[in-house]
Amino acid sequence: MSDTAQRNQSELSATSSPSDDQRKTSTGRKGLGDPASRGRTTIADGVVEKIAGLAARDVLGVHAMGSGMSRTFGAVRDRVPGGGTKSVSRGVKAEVGEVQTALDLEIVVDYGVSITDVARDVRENVIAAVERMTGLEVVEVNIAVSDVKLPDEEDDESESRLQ
Repeated sequence: MSDTAQRNQSELSATSSPSDDQRKTSTGRKGLGDPASRGRTTIADGVVEKIAGLAARDVLGVHAMGSGMSRTFGAVRDRVPGGGTKSVSRGVKAEVGEVQTALDLEIVVDYGVSITDVARDVRENVIAAVERMTGLEVVEVNIAVSDVKLPDEEDDESESRLQ
């Protein structure tokens, strides 16, 4: 080890070495404090998108997530063997920082429901689920209503069939 590296190491040891009392935890074992502070947890955008997608789908009046085109492609992909499971994050885009996240959702509502009430309920449910499960602060949830499902319309997903 070089002289500079040894000096830096000894300075670091001298200035940041906790006493035995500081290292003892509530259980009497030696450590460096709260285990939760010994490392970093990162949460991928896709994780937040899945949580938000599931929370949004739980709201009464939400018929589907995503635009018509993304739902059609998703339905085709779901029917292909090995195509994966149904995409719970369809219609959701998340931007995740270290302590905050922002979400954009695209929904289809059932005909006859109050769009403003559904949007409010979706926003509340998504914020509660994401903050509870991730610990991230949700700074905004933008909701775009891309379609209204009429009672006599067939689902896009049932119309697209592989031959």
